[in-house]
Amino acid sequence: MALMKDEVDIVIPTIRTLDFLESWRPFFQPYHLIIVQDGDPSKTIKVPEGFDYDLYNRDDINRILGPKASCISYKESACRCFGFLISKKKYIFTIDDDCFVAKDPSGKDIDAVEQHIRNLSTPSTPFFFNTLYDPYREGADFVRGYPFSMRSGVPTAVSHGLWLNIPDYDAPTQLVKPRERSTRYVDAVLTIPKGTLYPMCGMNLAFDRELIGAAMYFGLLGDGQPFKRYDDMLAGWLSKVVCDHLGLGVKTGLPYIWHSKASDPFVNLKKEFNGLFWQEELIPFFQSVVLPKECTTAQQCYLELAKLVKENLAGIDPYFIRLADAMVTWIEAWDEFNPPKPAA
Repeated sequence: MALMKDEVDIVIPTIRTLDFLESWRPFFQPYHLIIVQDGDPSKTIKVPEGFDYDLYNRDDINRILGPKASCISYKESACRCFGFLISKKKYIFTIDDDCFVAKDPSGKDIDAVEQHIRNLSTPSTPFFFNTLYDPYREGADFVRGYPFSMRSGVPTAVSHGLWLNIPDYDAPTQLVKPRERSTRYVDAVLTIPKGTLYPMCGMNLAFDRELIGAAMYFGLLGDGQPFKRYDDMLAGWLSKVVCDHLGLGVKTGLPYIWHSKASDPFVNLKKEFNGLFWQEELIPFFQSVVLPKECTTAQQCYLELAKLVKENLAGIDPYFIRLADAMVTWIEAWDEFNPPKPAA
């Protein structure tokens, strides 16, 4: 799969020296890395030698985007979407800097990039569930009773990977289960059905930038905002609505990475406090959204969602007006850096 090195960028948000890359050297070295430094731009981030990378800090973001830099979050891992914006590759794999190579049950190191690309380069089946999970996988197929008219599937836009060791829990669950570890390796990939939302975690995620990149905006969160630690959740809800409307697929399951570090649940509780209440209103809204059939691109869908967010969620908190405006700014920036390809 490293033959696809010219089609993949790896995007890493960070505030620290990237020693974790040593673990990934055999798997990441063929690819280009886009490192987005969060926080203080005067701090020096050290990258191990031998990697092909570009590193951008807040000063670079302000210089490159100008006034549109206002849509890129500060002091939040949502800063990673700057990397999505400026990449020119077909596929993006994004990973957090506390994630290491996991091993499968046989003890073999898992090549997460290869598995993500395999997920993205085979179809999804969001309209009819296959009980053998991913029918395009070696050793699997469509089961009896699966409609032949649906067996060609649809393009896969998102590949959502999982984690061993530290699970991706919210603060209340962390506090109740401080010692719980994710030890179960489930050897499966499945398509999330149409009309079903899911909690998308950004620490082990890949997507087809050409199909859904414009909707992979991690929102306006972090410093100065009342909504924190929900950047990937927000991107997951919004991008799934767009995927469902455009007839694109989302897969979850393999590959696993090793998540090494549990964040402080008390700090997380303070950050998540609003979101824990707001999600109970946001999710029914996203479940009920219907986009007009005139929306035929991810950009058009996203601008329509920005309008609906402003109209329907401003009553929860004025923050959602700022979020909607930032969503529009994001699409303006996306169109500037990703002009439509001329028709063949």
